Amino acid sequence: MKARQVIEVQRARASQDGAGVAIQRIAGMRHSGMDPVLMIDELRSEQRDDFAAGFPPHPHRGMQTLTYMKHGGIIHEDNQGNRGEIRGGGAQWMSAGRGIIHSEMPTQDSQGLHGFQLWFNLPAAEKMLAPRYRDIPAADLAVHDSKGRRAVAIAGDWALDDATISGPLVELVPQADMLDLTLAAGDRLMVDSGADQTLIAYVYDGSLADPRGSIAARHLAITGEGDAWELRAGEAGVGLLLLRGTPLREPVANYGPFVMNTPAEIEQALRDYQSGNFGT
Repeated sequence: MKARQVIEVQRARASQDGAGVAIQRIAGMRHSGMDPVLMIDELRSEQRDDFAAGFPPHPHRGMQTLTYMKHGGIIHEDNQGNRGEIRGGGAQWMSAGRGIIHSEMPTQDSQGLHGFQLWFNLPAAEKMLAPRYRDIPAADLAVHDSKGRRAVAIAGDWALDDATISGPLVELVPQADMLDLTLAAGDRLMVDSGADQTLIAYVYDGSLADPRGSIAARHLAITGEGDAWELRAGEAGVGLLLLRGTPLREPVANYGPFVMNTPAEIEQALRDYQSGNFGT
């Protein structure tokens, strides 16, 4: 077994998206260490003004979105006739495929709003397939509580020392797996991966202990080669999103909400959208 090491740490940048929604963003459109993850946005606030205007109708092509809520909810509507709503946590997954126009409107609960939207790349062969959508209520997510740990599996199979849990979002696999993990102060957990897979962690609470220094909240840890990574919680414990996936190693051309392989494909996406033929 070859142990993975953290080789890079990225800090999330404060930004806005949609109609002025406050976010913390990790961008990785052409980052080989994040492939197939393209972007990670964290939405977290107790102030309704930070997110009330939401994300009005906008297009996508050539990628997948995964919205995962820990607190609060979100309402999705699109031009394919889909409407979904999750409250009190849960996930919404969408594969934009050849094109979709959708809106997302956040809602808060007694603990405010805390969630994430992640973009995952699609293989070139799947970028022009029909769009798809799925809601996953919080009650349908796989949860494992043990010895001060809490793991919520959204996608993929995860071995957690004394248990294995499997996330219900099979549509994201085999591109990527995702686990929401909380560890108590000083706890350690070995996470397995394929030697050629990407394995990264976005810290949203507490910190990860690492030989190169503590990795604090709102930072992304990117690991190097290996088939296992020992996670070690810091003095206040840690809450993180763990992402594992198979790199596509394909060219990435992007413009706003479109992610294709060549500039010519981006130009075609713009023409299709502007002509009113988007998503048909």
